[in-house]
Amino acid sequence: MKSMCHPLRSLWWTILLIIIVSANSTTDEAESAVPINPDNEPHPDPNEENYPGMIYIGRHDHHDGKRTGFHTDNGVKFIYGTGFDETHKEIEEKDLHHSHYGPDSEHDIADRAHGKTREQVLHEKRAGKIDLSKGPKPYGWFEEHPLDGGMVPPKVVRVDPFFMDVAPVTNKEFGKFVRATYYETEAEKFGWSFVLSSFLPNAENLHEAEVDPEAEDWVAVDGAYWRNPEGPGTSYKYRENHPVVHVSHRDAAEYCTWVGKRLPGEREWEAAARGGNVGPKNRTLYVWGDDQTTDAAKEYANLWGDGDFPWDNKAEDGWRATSPVKTFKPNLFGLYDMTGNVWEWQRGGKHKKRIVRGG
Repeated sequence: MKSMCHPLRSLWWTILLIIIVSANSTTDEAESAVPINPDNEPHPDPNEENYPGMIYIGRHDHHDGKRTGFHTDNGVKFIYGTGFDETHKEIEEKDLHHSHYGPDSEHDIADRAHGKTREQVLHEKRAGKIDLSKGPKPYGWFEEHPLDGGMVPPKVVRVDPFFMDVAPVTNKEFGKFVRATYYETEAEKFGWSFVLSSFLPNAENLHEAEVDPEAEDWVAVDGAYWRNPEGPGTSYKYRENHPVVHVSHRDAAEYCTWVGKRLPGEREWEAAARGGNVGPKNRTLYVWGDDQTTDAAKEYANLWGDGDFPWDNKAEDGWRATSPVKTFKPNLFGLYDMTGNVWEWQRGGKHKKRIVRGG
């Protein structure tokens, strides 16, 4: 299945999901950044802390379901990256199957077929004779992976408890920000934005407009921005409850500042998206499980479906383009559109390589 929008191909067809970190977190990491509770006053009950339209992401007591207090670690731990557990055996890295050689095979670094010992491999590494893109990987090795987390090897990570918006920001909500601040998005300043080729209202524009050389399905359309999603002559009216689109990373950050929140970090977002399925035995590839069929996905996400992208969208899920937020089933935390509909900006990344998740 292909999602509504491709990652990093459409700078503007993205959306923000905003987050507010709990002010009562007391982990060492938080204390090193900001002094918390300097007067050593008793921490309030986390079950009494709530924000309208937001979901608490943190540890809960297994017996009564209440939020774990601050007397113990109440953050979320999960396997981040591509997992090698019982539910993901098909995506194990080949290096895990390599035989070990040498006098101490239990501790020697695996070598493909050369029978080299750990000492020999390390010596060649120090001497600069090893191509690290091949063969056994040293500790700390990192490479991108097409599956969740985008990294191998996987590792256990932890995030402090936080609150996240229950659904993506809508056109209606973003419109309030624009009217209150007279904000002008970057798409408006540049005068154009990318639109999916099959969404163009006038087919003649397809032969005249420029395309993204790295994503030929996306066409540069003059005058396309959040109020005119497909360009001049189109409107966000009748789509006020759809997620706002054509929003840059800077636009998202400005909106978050206005509402007193911020974008989620990638690990925070994934902790929320997993909905408690943090592994190793209950971890799944998708919100609904590991079933990749459209029949299984269409209950939970607005995705492209079985048709050929970008022209044949059969609308098995009821929508050809974006859909109103909360249309599909939420995950186990009660969060909507964590998969599908639109891509969502994350904190971090680099200026020309920002992070998006969820599409």
